[in-house]
Amino acid sequence: PEEFVYGEEDFVLQAAGWGDPGFAPSRFDRVLLAGWSDRMERGLFRYRLGPIPTRVLPGPLRLVAQLNEQRSAERRPPQPVRSLRDPFDPGAFNFTRLRPAELLFRLRRTGGPGPPPDPLLVAINASPLERGHVLLLPEPARRLPQVLTAAALHGALEAALLSSHPGFCVGFNGLGGGASVNHLHLHGLYLGRPLPLEEAPAEPLGPRLGLLRAGPAPAFLFFAPGPAALEPVSRAVCRAAEHLAGAGLAYNVLATRGDPPAGPGAGGGRGLRVLLWARRPVFGPKAGEPFIVALCELAGLLPLPAEPLYRDITEVQALSAIRQHLLPEPELLRLGGELARLLEN
Repeated sequence: PEEFVYGEEDFVLQAAGWGDPGFAPSRFDRVLLAGWSDRMERGLFRYRLGPIPTRVLPGPLRLVAQLNEQRSAERRPPQPVRSLRDPFDPGAFNFTRLRPAELLFRLRRTGGPGPPPDPLLVAINASPLERGHVLLLPEPARRLPQVLTAAALHGALEAALLSSHPGFCVGFNGLGGGASVNHLHLHGLYLGRPLPLEEAPAEPLGPRLGLLRAGPAPAFLFFAPGPAALEPVSRAVCRAAEHLAGAGLAYNVLATRGDPPAGPGAGGGRGLRVLLWARRPVFGPKAGEPFIVALCELAGLLPLPAEPLYRDITEVQALSAIRQHLLPEPELLRLGGELARLLEN
């Protein structure tokens, strides 16, 4: 694939606001969306993505439900996962098998700040949630399992800062946390509306860590005010994720534009909020679950597989499905203390 070479001057430090009439796509947005639309016209996706029915569920959390029946019916079945430490399986589907046309470009930084992250391949997600839904792939030939690395997260966070769209975010589903392919990858996604976790204040747990209770699931919050903070934040998030895995817990990660941890009125500009969810691992489908719980659902976005469920689901029902995967409050707070101490050392 062609290279998308970028430098510090390409970072969009303040993305457009939601509903900003002056929004202009960045160079990254233009190249990504043009390539994505081209692949859609060429029939390289598993289905043609049209307008997505969307509604906000009544209730204080304002969960966003979307109907995507095609994704449920047409996507590749998730790979069976047996443990948090499953090795890469060359016999199963993996991203070395992508067709060349599914690759959009390779991201590579030149110049500062600090050492550049490893390049990332940007490929279409053949079963998209939204227009512009892509995969961010560290070199697939390295055959790394789906365990987050600081280098991969650093590159993905830089990609988030290359977009001027307020809803472009990047995320990661770990093994036992909704990952469908055991080959290292992250997601890039354009959301169509804001989520409460972008600005809600967090409870401080330590100088580099907060606990964010906005949304359907509490998350550990890290904050990068600008490009120079992306590399140390990536290392901190991955140290915390390693601690969770060592405790037998699965995890999900989402990075989105947002306010400092103290909230919008505390001074300081918006940066990147990086959320880390700790959860009970799930291996295989669970009977009776209305939907799979992965990073979107934990953030408050519910892609639903059937029209009756989309039409009838309530906030109480959605929260019940999500929260059965979460930790009890005492365990969550004890874990938060462990992570705060870990990150101070």
